[in-house]
Amino acid sequence: MLEGNRVSRISVRGFAVASATAVTAVGAVTGVASGSTGQPSSDAEALASDSTLLADIPAGQQAQVQTASLTQQADAQAIAADASAKKDAEASARKQAAEDAVAKQKAAKKAEADAKAKARKEAETKASRASVRPTSFPVQGSYTVAQIQAMATQMVPSGQFQCFSNIVDHESSWNYKAVNASSGAYGLFQALPGSKMSSVGSDWQTNPGTQIKWGLNYMDSRYGSPCEAWSFWQANHWY
Repeated sequence: MLEGNRVSRISVRGFAVASATAVTAVGAVTGVASGSTGQPSSDAEALASDSTLLADIPAGQQAQVQTASLTQQADAQAIAADASAKKDAEASARKQAAEDAVAKQKAAKKAEADAKAKARKEAETKASRASVRPTSFPVQGSYTVAQIQAMATQMVPSGQFQCFSNIVDHESSWNYKAVNASSGAYGLFQALPGSKMSSVGSDWQTNPGTQIKWGLNYMDSRYGSPCEAWSFWQANHWY
């Protein structure tokens, strides 16, 4: 045992070896961060080989050496943590970029499909309206259901006729003189007021052909087609 403030050579040598180990760890981590795979730094080797010289360090300075060793270890851990965090951040960024690209691709495909569906629907509606054949029919004193339905088949597009017929069946049972006792709604389509059908003919009260023209125009302008009008009717029981 040394006199006064001296510590044993063995204990100081052990601490020196620990310090050298810490320095070696710092060098190793630094090498990993920089891409180097070399041997421990010459500083660590020198500190290990000269450990016997540290035996003469006063006990009062031992705490400073110990603090420096712990600082070196903390620095080494911080370097390793930074490298790991950087790697994780890069991986997360790549994953997010891939997910964003997939989402954008799906959104673009959906927008394209929606645009095609809209264009197809508009084309079908346009074709439906273009295929309507305004036909004049001989004026008669009265008309049978079969005669009125024959008029409708000549004026309503074939793909829309069943929907058109469904509405007339529910509204008037093909009675072109049907009157709702409560509201006064009139004709095949129970127009309210019935006089609104005069927009296509002054004979709206007695001519089912005039009523059919008006009803078809109404369904097309308000709902887009008789089938869309029928879908609304099924949901609401009015149109």
